[in-house]
Amino acid sequence: MSISTADRQNADRECYDRVVIGRRSIRGFRPDPVPKDVIRELLEVAMRAPSSLNTQPWNFYVVAGEPLDRIRKGNTENNLAGIPPSREFRGHDGYEGIHRDRQIEIAKQLFGAMGIAREDKPARQDWVLRGFRQFDAPVSIVVTYDRAIQGSDIAPFDCGAVTNAIVNAAWARGLGCVINSQGIMQSPVVREHAGISDDQVIMICIALGYPDDSFPANAVVSRRKSVDEAAVFVGFGD
Repeated sequence: MSISTADRQNADRECYDRVVIGRRSIRGFRPDPVPKDVIRELLEVAMRAPSSLNTQPWNFYVVAGEPLDRIRKGNTENNLAGIPPSREFRGHDGYEGIHRDRQIEIAKQLFGAMGIAREDKPARQDWVLRGFRQFDAPVSIVVTYDRAIQGSDIAPFDCGAVTNAIVNAAWARGLGCVINSQGIMQSPVVREHAGISDDQVIMICIALGYPDDSFPANAVVSRRKSVDEAAVFVGFGD
């Protein structure tokens, strides 16, 4: 029996919504390696993301094994030694107002899930170090863009689109991700051990692997503001 266009569209919508709504950031991973073919497949899907004028500025350095361990070690040691961060994108000095409130809210959720008390400084530092280690994930995807088009916000915007597509494509395949700027805080370390060429700008990294269901923070679901808070509808006549 053939499937009608409407039924197919409904099935596609339900599948898509289930992935997007069900996805959450994963910060604890099983040590199981992720097959290279699976990563190639999800990247192929993700690269259907839109980009300005189809420029597709993104490139990916997919790192695992010993090179990733060297990145973890160098990133952690440099940060503990007080070497200033050297991320290659513009950061923000500090959030205020509602943005700060949301930052605190998710931190409370994560620390609560992990049983980390506010006064437990060693445990809080250990949590920060996990970020420097890219949450001990078996794979890190370092997203870069072509330096030839550096200078506008368009290439980073396009990298955001493909990064979102990567984490959703991974989730649909039973993999988890967390988008992680701590893992590239020491960009010279990442550039050296991932073999990133000078014609690339390091944008962000994605820790990727199979979720550890016993890791408490993986159950945390961050709250999202409502459509009414985010959207202004103009010209709808209602």
